[in-house]
Amino acid sequence: MATHLLEPKLGLTFRDPELLQQALVHRSYVNEQGGTPGDSYERMEFLGDAVLELAISTQLYQLLPGHAEGELTKGRASLVCGESLARVARHLGLGDFILLGKGEEANGGRDRESTLAAAMESLVAAVYLDQGFMEAQRFVLRAMSQELERYLQQGSAPGNPKSLFQEMVQRQGNTTPSYRLASSQGPDHDPIFTVEVVVDDRVMGRGRGSKKSDAERDAAQDALDHYALEGLDAR
Repeated sequence: MATHLLEPKLGLTFRDPELLQQALVHRSYVNEQGGTPGDSYERMEFLGDAVLELAISTQLYQLLPGHAEGELTKGRASLVCGESLARVARHLGLGDFILLGKGEEANGGRDRESTLAAAMESLVAAVYLDQGFMEAQRFVLRAMSQELERYLQQGSAPGNPKSLFQEMVQRQGNTTPSYRLASSQGPDHDPIFTVEVVVDDRVMGRGRGSKKSDAERDAAQDALDHYALEGLDAR
């Protein structure tokens, strides 16, 4: 894998290039080539998610002293969601470097949002393992500078559909929406979750996503699209 071509785009030189290589190995490639699940980026994805959240949380906490916990939480959620991370991954060109199985390649996996977001998380873990948290945080803030700037210019996260739907529901005097998992399909490395948003025991929207949090956002958006103008008595 020509990961040395990726390093200039990242602004980094890895002490252990094998960490960068593993961060870009999809499970489908391991399955076809032979190996164990630990040879893919999935364990690093788990770690990178935590590093990303800490890096973004720290930045928002420092930059927005007037924001309450709820607003900071919404801001972080909007920045580390699959959609945002996939945009960053595309900007870095990560898709060109991910090792995929032939079947996954044929099915468009190289530009799939869930794959790109996972690769971004595992890349952050690779930087953390190779050079420590401070360098990982600098990389996150550099790579996500456009996403951060967009959020900071807004001053809040008005585009978060979960927040918007909750505000609409509460204005109408209904109970706070809850989210429940309706189904989970697909392989472990690329699951698709279906989530329902419920208000007063009524299903108001359904959403899908490669993460439960993304499926919840999609469900809230579905509820907004169908019922915001009609009111909650539409069903």
